[in-house]
Amino acid sequence: MVVCGDDGLAQRLADELRDVYRQQVVLVVPGDQEEERSARRTAQRLGTTVGVRSGGFSPEGADGALLQPLEEEFLASAPTEDVLRLAGADRASALALLYEDDETNLRAALAARRLSPGLRLVVRMYNRKLGQYLEELLDQAVLMAEPGIDRAVLEASTTVLSDADTAAPALAATATAGTSRVVQADGLLLRAAERTPPERGEVAPAGLCTLALLSSTTSDPAGAEGSDSSGPAGPELLPDDRTVLRAAGRGSIVLETVHHTGPTMHARRLSRHGAPLRKLFSTRLRWALAGIVVCVLALSVTTTVLTDADPVHAAYLTLLDLFAINDPAVEESTTRQVLQLLSGLVGLALLPLLVAGALEALGTFRAAGALRRPPRGLSAHVVLLGLGRIGTRVLARLRELDIPVVCVEEDPEARGVPLARSLGVPVVLGDVTDEGVLEAAKIHRAHALLALTSSDTTNLEATLYARTIKNDLKVALRLYHDDFATAVYRTLRTAHPDALTRSRSVTHLAAPAFAGAMMGRQILGAIPVERRVLVFAALLVRGHPRLEGRTVAEAFRPGAWRVLALDTAEPAARRPDLAIPHDDGEHPQLLWDLHPGYVLRPQDRVVIAATRQGLAELLRAAPSRRPGQE
Repeated sequence: MVVCGDDGLAQRLADELRDVYRQQVVLVVPGDQEEERSARRTAQRLGTTVGVRSGGFSPEGADGALLQPLEEEFLASAPTEDVLRLAGADRASALALLYEDDETNLRAALAARRLSPGLRLVVRMYNRKLGQYLEELLDQAVLMAEPGIDRAVLEASTTVLSDADTAAPALAATATAGTSRVVQADGLLLRAAERTPPERGEVAPAGLCTLALLSSTTSDPAGAEGSDSSGPAGPELLPDDRTVLRAAGRGSIVLETVHHTGPTMHARRLSRHGAPLRKLFSTRLRWALAGIVVCVLALSVTTTVLTDADPVHAAYLTLLDLFAINDPAVEESTTRQVLQLLSGLVGLALLPLLVAGALEALGTFRAAGALRRPPRGLSAHVVLLGLGRIGTRVLARLRELDIPVVCVEEDPEARGVPLARSLGVPVVLGDVTDEGVLEAAKIHRAHALLALTSSDTTNLEATLYARTIKNDLKVALRLYHDDFATAVYRTLRTAHPDALTRSRSVTHLAAPAFAGAMMGRQILGAIPVERRVLVFAALLVRGHPRLEGRTVAEAFRPGAWRVLALDTAEPAARRPDLAIPHDDGEHPQLLWDLHPGYVLRPQDRVVIAATRQGLAELLRAAPSRRPGQE
């Protein structure tokens, strides 16, 4: 397999494929062009091409004998067709393009499809619409090369993913009250709720199944965030019923009620179209205009009573006098003359109000395109630091959940600023480490802080400063390195034992989804369990000896995988991507209340929850086919 990228996700994915899936991986990272040309001259001098063998990628001669092994990592300035050929992409089983720039990934994907029409592609794209078009285009290229290709193999030939979309639900759920870790499948929302250890004599309410036992205990509710290297001290994923019963005093993650959700509302639909009247004019101006209306009504009624005029004619005369367009009442009664003078005085008061209203409306419309400031009295909101790729997706997710947000961003041209403006979300421009910036975001009244900038030190500094302002603030910060995240977590928990602290790595959350796609499987999402990850995947039972012909109970392997749902639709009527919400008129296809004695048939498609190692074991046992292979 070949992995190309320019940030931590590429390295994390390569490690995942090597360590968990036991795959041979060539990692292509940015480097000096001279080194690239030197490697190419070396290959030409040997009279070789780059080939693929079970031991790895290596030059091979005309007789097919393996010569000198190539490094598992080499430098390339750009993923051109020559570079991909040098990396062995023409003979690899899968290629991942993980550059931060969408255009770079687009060019490389087209070059890779020309190089090898049957190559499985996993492409990282931030632009959702462009990614959808690219996936359709590359699938058409596979159909042209292999007209009789199997539909299931075609669906796995090109996968477009976004690390921001994969990680955003978990990051948003970490810092929101009443919102748990979520994975969407077939228009249904899987809610994984965290249960604190029950007190003595209490029985925690049961969910559909227990996904994990946390490393927390009754005496230490915070525990210590465990990772894959924590051993027995870490969380236990996918425990069986006996383990759950024996785990008295430990917190748990439980799969709760499954709620139906319609199509996901696009972020732009959340924006307001125009300004409401209460924001168009100030309160004082509205009261003044109401006073003018009352005066006009009073003068009309008085005119009707004292001059014997009908109500419509009296109102007409009052308005003429109000705007000073009526003839002077010189030869009329004294009562009429007084009423005319009073109407003129009210008209004089109306003129400045009209001018003030026009100016206020102009100012409101001019400010509509500007960034909002946090309103007075705002409380129980989420302060979001950073509006880059990840922060933008998390912002959209929080607004979909109708959670009040205040954003802090240093760069006024950041990717998420236009989205915040269209959603009417308050934004504070400034360096989060400067004094007064977090105060402007009303951090002292906030419910939670999400520190999602690209700098670990900035996120940590902002978290520490926010805790000095509000000790019990709920905090989730984005950290890349596991060891650093563990040290930070333990320090913060010691200093602030009564406050919730969570550390998350975007690449750690996204890597299982990309790795599953590299193996030709559909990953629905990932749920963080402390510093470990549970992966939800859709699998076809055929070809999986650990599932095929076994009952649901027999297919359950504690600590590795568990069958959660069954796709009840016929194979020809199945939706290709269960992660995409279906229309309101469509019925859900997944059956979640599975009988333990149900025997899994080869044609069944199931949704499983698995650890990274468990999913890798399942996929290694089932041969992965390239498009066009039988």
